[in-house]
Amino acid sequence: MDELFLNLLKGVREKDIPRKDVSVISELKKNNIIKIKNKDIYVIDSAKYKIGTLDVSRNGIGFLSVIGEKSKDLLIESYDLNGASRGDMVIAKRVYNKKSSRPAAKVVFIVKRAYEYSVCLVQKDEKHRVSVINMKTGVPVEVTATTKSLKQLPNNTVLKVKNDAFIIEEVLGVLDDPMVDEKISLALFNKNDTFSTECETQALSYGKSIDKSMYPNRVDLTNLDFCTIDPVDAKDFDDAIYLDTTSNTLYVAIADVSEYVTPYSPIDKEAKNRGFSIYFPHRAIPMLPRNLSENICSLKPNEDRLSFVFKMELDLNSLEVKRYELLNCVINSKKRYNYDQVDRFLENDFSSCDEVDKKILLWMLPLFELTKKIKAKRLENGFDFHSDEIRMILDENNNLVATKAEIQTNSHALIEDCMLLANKCSANMVGSNGIFRVHEAPDSEDIDELLDNLASIGITPNGYHHDVKSMIKAIQQSVTQEELKVHVDKLIIRAQQQARYSNKNVGHFGLGFEEYSHFTSPIRRYSDLTLHRLLKAKIAHDEKLKRYLLENIESLCMKISTLEREAQKVEWDFQDRKLARWAMQNIGNRFNAIITDTEKNPIAIINDTIIGARVFLRPQILNMFTSVVVEIIDVNLANAKIFGEIVPQINENSV
Repeated sequence: MDELFLNLLKGVREKDIPRKDVSVISELKKNNIIKIKNKDIYVIDSAKYKIGTLDVSRNGIGFLSVIGEKSKDLLIESYDLNGASRGDMVIAKRVYNKKSSRPAAKVVFIVKRAYEYSVCLVQKDEKHRVSVINMKTGVPVEVTATTKSLKQLPNNTVLKVKNDAFIIEEVLGVLDDPMVDEKISLALFNKNDTFSTECETQALSYGKSIDKSMYPNRVDLTNLDFCTIDPVDAKDFDDAIYLDTTSNTLYVAIADVSEYVTPYSPIDKEAKNRGFSIYFPHRAIPMLPRNLSENICSLKPNEDRLSFVFKMELDLNSLEVKRYELLNCVINSKKRYNYDQVDRFLENDFSSCDEVDKKILLWMLPLFELTKKIKAKRLENGFDFHSDEIRMILDENNNLVATKAEIQTNSHALIEDCMLLANKCSANMVGSNGIFRVHEAPDSEDIDELLDNLASIGITPNGYHHDVKSMIKAIQQSVTQEELKVHVDKLIIRAQQQARYSNKNVGHFGLGFEEYSHFTSPIRRYSDLTLHRLLKAKIAHDEKLKRYLLENIESLCMKISTLEREAQKVEWDFQDRKLARWAMQNIGNRFNAIITDTEKNPIAIINDTIIGARVFLRPQILNMFTSVVVEIIDVNLANAKIFGEIVPQINENSV
């Protein structure tokens, strides 16, 4: 339904309103929230009503961030929230507030609940009284179930409860069981790990192989020595590369998902609702049924596959794409590599080479040298941030046994810069209206806060021009301690605006690109699938199809941006739950950590045998990025929170 309301911001023709939304339109008309213009176009009366996302402070005051406007948030008193909660998308009516000169409003319609479901615990006390508690808030919840039925459940049973009717949708498991963590993380954001029978049947209908003779209109590139480079545990391979060294022509081949997933098909509807694949340490929750994502669409080695290929001729002097074309092709990847294998080749370790490797290395090694130069030029305008992503290793019982920092290596850089070139070309080709990956420059207020935080730890960048890009580069150059670089980069990233999807190109500040989009991962991102459809319409000179695809592109971009953030939150929540379970087994133990937040409730990040666990400390005055030893004193498993104390260190010189 939220897509309907986003479209109402600019106007929706009566004939384009889905049948399921007709009753909602009638209610909005009755309350004069929408008006009619040009006889058949419904649009929200934006002079009186605003659509936005609600934030609610601890004292119950609401603030509405209005969609499509950069004006100050609207103030909403607690008695004007009308049942809306933090994160909900709502329609609010402008009102006059006697208490404040700040623009105010009251909620008149809840468009979409931020959380359709709550995850709750069944808790029993010593007198066998039973209650249902919201795991996130700790607030009791009245569910439509009998006390007798609840008493039959084990203590700390985890329930998925539908918020609008307080119905128990599903019993997820028991909190003490590590296997329940995945179910909790998915349920919190209403994500599915299974597909409907209709989707699975449709996916299976495409089979597991293709006959290239059935595609005479596609360019046959099966003779070229393409290869894929992915993580060791990857199962979906959506990009392959090849370099013709005689003409310096780079081929970036992407799985042609749009050939199989047509608009409004069962799979398309489900993919649009998911938006992204979700990746846990032990398995993926794919955007597409596995027979597509891991089979017929995946560019598996020694299998003919349909692909969408950017053929880019590179200029060795300017290090730019001299000319490009986009082709519907059939390719056959000759080898599936993981990053570790390619890194060994790039470090001149050829001990494991076979004959296929030798053929591929004839172009891969020159490509690596070329991409190093392309990256160096790219970083003149863009940034290279140190990543702090953590890879978890779980045992067969889903318990955390080890962590390791994900470090970008030469193989990562090689494939990344090939993909960036294709993404730039796709943005250039799609034109002025499409689906772009955009990233605006930081606001001045956020930059001032960043400089204040850095000054508090003695980092003062010098010698930069009065522009944000040179200032950020000066900050990075001023950090000499290797262990601090990732933390300072995190502060810089926090000061920037969040990258998002937009139908209008405003460039990508972080990458330093004037135009950029996501083309290279249609198996796991609906944005890329949408872009493929637009580009195919352009290649076919089908203006009617292009207009159809662009009709609701603005609201689609907003929806995909929201789904992207949700997918990230699911992955982070799961990670926190695994770290909390590990901490439960280590209460009373001490670990090296670093202070990363000095606000009212300081936070230290463990950097020891296990890395990445956030430890919440009691309020105290601390300096950012100070190395400390923390003792784990308590864990709230339901909230996935770890609590600790700083252990005073004895100064050896004073003994």
